[in-house]
Amino acid sequence: MNDKAPAPPTADPALQALRAEIDALDDAMHDLLMRRAAVVARMAASRAKIGAGSPLRPGREAAVLRRLLGRHSGALSRGAVVRIWRHIFMAHTAIQGGFAAAVSAPGEAAPAMPLAREHFGSATPLHIYASPAQALAAVSAGKASVAVLPAPAGEGDGAWWQTLEAPRLAVVARLPFLADAAHADAALVVAPVPPDSSGEDRSLLRLEAGADASRESFARMLTEAGLAGRILCLARQGGRSLALAEIDGFIAAGDARLDSLRCVLLGAYAVPVAGDVP
Repeated sequence: MNDKAPAPPTADPALQALRAEIDALDDAMHDLLMRRAAVVARMAASRAKIGAGSPLRPGREAAVLRRLLGRHSGALSRGAVVRIWRHIFMAHTAIQGGFAAAVSAPGEAAPAMPLAREHFGSATPLHIYASPAQALAAVSAGKASVAVLPAPAGEGDGAWWQTLEAPRLAVVARLPFLADAAHADAALVVAPVPPDSSGEDRSLLRLEAGADASRESFARMLTEAGLAGRILCLARQGGRSLALAEIDGFIAAGDARLDSLRCVLLGAYAVPVAGDVP
């Protein structure tokens, strides 16, 4: 009786060749990641020398993702490309200094938490706060690099836009960057740095007018100032009305079109890109 175990089957030569090719590609990708990290480290050293402040550049990241998605093809999904590069961005941001996010997530079902985790990666510390005001206070106190807040709405937790202290704090990004049917919720990222243009952006303005101002009257103000946009929210505060306007394009501080308006520039964010087609 032969008790010897059967010899393992010999791997198919074609399969072995494919595995060897994958191993070589893994090595090449790792080499490029190490080179990228070395360049980022040099940038961090240069920034420290000149006191350039935060390395956060959401517009630059969005522009890179748009460029990669524009050239992408093959079996790898667009969503996978974005997630991979988001992890690369955050890993290399960490090289330039500690990074943490304060997330306004008052309940377990709050959408801001999964949106923040997907955008900033699994290694980024996320500190949960019960309200937007607490998350913004954490950023002001230096306990977090950014605040992730619910997309603006009329009242409740979405009303933080009414009191945002711009330009000391500014909206710099919208989550998710990859928009599809699985991401109906949205959040905005606020940081103590000015937004940077991605090349395709929208800006946010807080407009002020008299107590009886309507959405239509605010819309006319935008048109007369030469701005194309829409009114997202309207609020009444004592003897005045406030409106949150979303403007097409990137508006920089000092834009002459704002001179005729009673407004505060709250920031800007990159226009989201389309996700994978089902």
